[in-house]
Amino acid sequence: MHLKKYLVFIGLLATTSVFANDVEIVKVVLTGQTGTWRADVTLKHADTGWKHYADAWRLVDKDGNEIGKRILYHPHVNEQPFTRSLSNFQISSDTKIIFVEAHDLKHGWSPNRMKIDMRHASGDKYQIRRY
Repeated sequence: MHLKKYLVFIGLLATTSVFANDVEIVKVVLTGQTGTWRADVTLKHADTGWKHYADAWRLVDKDGNEIGKRILYHPHVNEQPFTRSLSNFQISSDTKIIFVEAHDLKHGWSPNRMKIDMRHASGDKYQIRRY
């Protein structure tokens, strides 16, 4: 019985460590103006240098189709959290839900993505501005 508890504990530790270094999406501001959009995405990640850093984020629709993607070309070791923008992409007017996903070189796409409901001007960690 003690062995079973020990194995469960080890499994929890392993799971925690896998997700501990995932990129955190801190905040998203979407600005729509005359048919095009701009996204300002703030990320937080324990960048350690060129071999392990947050290297991209993207916007996808509910079916996983990519709406826009921002590549990050260098680590931000001493700049955490940090914000980077992407402009001139389209979001269909009938789109209700999109997601922001973040990527790092070591772990790939984080399972911790942000859901944005386009029907509401703001939500948990996001804001939508329409002009």
